[in-house]
Amino acid sequence: MVSKNSEGTPKWKSNGNNHPQNLRRQLIVQQRKSLPIASVEKRLLEEVRKHDILIIVGETGSGKTTQLPQFLCNGGFCRDGKVIGITQPRRVAAVTVAKRVAEECEVELGQKVGYSIRFDDTTSATTRIKYMTDGLLLREALLDPLLSRYSVVIVDEAHERTVHTDVLLGLLKGVQLARSLEGRKDANSVPLKEANNVQNRVSLKPCQGSKLSPLKLIIMSASLDARGFSEYFGGAKAVHIQGRQYPVDILYTHHAEPDYVDAALITIFQIHMNEGPGDILVFLTGQEEIESVEKLIHERVQKLPESSLRLSVVPIFSSLPSEKQMLAFKPALSGTRKVILATNIAETSVTIPGIKYVIDPGLVKARSYNHRTGMESLIITPISKAQALQRSGRAGREGPGKCFRLYQESEFAKLVDSTTPEIKRCNLANVILQLKALGVDDIMGFDFMEKPSRTAIANSLEQLFLLGALTDDYKLSDPVGSQMARLPLDPIYSKALIVASEFNCLEEMLISVAMLSAESMFYTPRDKLDEARDARKCFTSVDGDHLTLVSVYRASAECLEKSRLAGSKDKKAEKTLNKWCRENFINSRSLKHARDIHSQIRGHVEQMGLHITSCGDDMLQFRRCLAASFFLNAALKQHDGSYRALASSQTVQIHPSSVLFRAKPECIVVYQMSSILYFGIKRVVISHLGKGGKKNQQIK
Repeated sequence: MVSKNSEGTPKWKSNGNNHPQNLRRQLIVQQRKSLPIASVEKRLLEEVRKHDILIIVGETGSGKTTQLPQFLCNGGFCRDGKVIGITQPRRVAAVTVAKRVAEECEVELGQKVGYSIRFDDTTSATTRIKYMTDGLLLREALLDPLLSRYSVVIVDEAHERTVHTDVLLGLLKGVQLARSLEGRKDANSVPLKEANNVQNRVSLKPCQGSKLSPLKLIIMSASLDARGFSEYFGGAKAVHIQGRQYPVDILYTHHAEPDYVDAALITIFQIHMNEGPGDILVFLTGQEEIESVEKLIHERVQKLPESSLRLSVVPIFSSLPSEKQMLAFKPALSGTRKVILATNIAETSVTIPGIKYVIDPGLVKARSYNHRTGMESLIITPISKAQALQRSGRAGREGPGKCFRLYQESEFAKLVDSTTPEIKRCNLANVILQLKALGVDDIMGFDFMEKPSRTAIANSLEQLFLLGALTDDYKLSDPVGSQMARLPLDPIYSKALIVASEFNCLEEMLISVAMLSAESMFYTPRDKLDEARDARKCFTSVDGDHLTLVSVYRASAECLEKSRLAGSKDKKAEKTLNKWCRENFINSRSLKHARDIHSQIRGHVEQMGLHITSCGDDMLQFRRCLAASFFLNAALKQHDGSYRALASSQTVQIHPSSVLFRAKPECIVVYQMSSILYFGIKRVVISHLGKGGKKNQQIK
């Protein structure tokens, strides 16, 4: 039985000391007390009270991510309804850490502790410890530039230097200085002049007449360059939390491994046969490698002696449905060793129970954006020393562990110290749009920790100008630019929704954008290739992939509606829909996510006053809308059957996964260049926009 007191905190009824619930609570208390950070709680609180900006370097496994927010909350930093915000570079980290902290606080998720990520918010009015992605806090700053709800903002895993983290650091620097103005009376003081300079760049107003206290800003990681961050924040104090929770033995190979995938596979079975109990975490570069290794493990495990431990293989990567990602966090069954095959999603913040052995090939798949072609690619590159440290630290979270690095020690010495900031290797269009919406007109002069190249900024400004988001003098346009900034989407998707309102096909475009914002809708099991292809034909549109996705969405909505009209309750209706998804080889989790996104984006466009109308059977009107929206991604068919991108003049081809792969439309296609596999493109959605002659000229 669980009851709640007036503050919404559960009061647990005692059911005896040996009750599993009590044993679990006792274990959590013991684990918290054993963390290295527990011994410096008072010192950390004193440092936060004395310094508005603090840099904390705590070794992996020290407990900083889960414990520091609780220390601050218990120390009085949540008075008057204020919130402690903790940003994470990845969604899975924000979700799993929030769940763990809620359990430690003995509250339901969404009460005192919650998380907020794109299209998924579990927070409430009573939430005081809020985990979120760094991108989400950036969007909050659009509505509340001074972040007045927050008393403390913790930027966790700052060493990863995601593009959102770098922009957020610049904004928080301005917010922190602006909120500090209230208590400063000397207008000639150097700090005040500096704060005013930042305000002019970020368009923040001082807190005159308000009672906002200075924002406490904490930059935190296990492997960041404390000196660089300290200099950026004007000599901010750095605090080091000493002592890893448990030691980790690092082992290197004697010789260079020509095939790291094969080396990883051999190492898995060597550990399994020769090492003691404990689960294995293997870092790989992507989904394809993970699925390949998973298959090979299943084949080889059949040859193991019957007396050996069983092997349970669990993959975890970003495009995997959330419920399947969570399988990695479930303890292995008795007599079973768990092998987790992961991308760098498991590198930081996330504690996966039971891990004792880590296999690190020393490689990662990193984003790289070509500003000339406008194409973004995922390139396999060596990791940094900071990443290697994070990976090895996964083995020492619950006990002594081992890290098997599949490269020589001399190669480790050649690795760069830290990862190249993402802001120097990505498309900046969305970043610049958000900064413009925040009132930052001088992008070149914005206080980036490391400035991106002038070429990258100029190209992104040009893209936004062509989309109509900026005026001739590169100010945010009204209403188009302001509307695009309000939508939590890629600028091209935002533009598509605004244009669709004019073409009277906003209903179809809403569905398209929602489906494109979720993971791949179709899945094709190896043992049912023909069945999956036949099922997909039922939804295929001759006009391309966008309308094929619209057909899937509408068919699923019809299935759900029929079930509800038949008297089924919500849970039963959802089960019916899941069965329909299985029969049609559609990813039910992706479809559910798309429906949630559709609902949220629909709310945004309705608030913006856009009229949601359908073009009916007039698919030419929808294709014209696609051409008007995605013109930067349009390509023209050449005499040799290939296609030339109109914006970059690069030769491209229709991806085999497209419904138009064999159709070879005569004139124009639209292709997405946001994620990469074949030519660099991982997931391509193509639509036929015209058939030549006068009709084609009208579309262009």
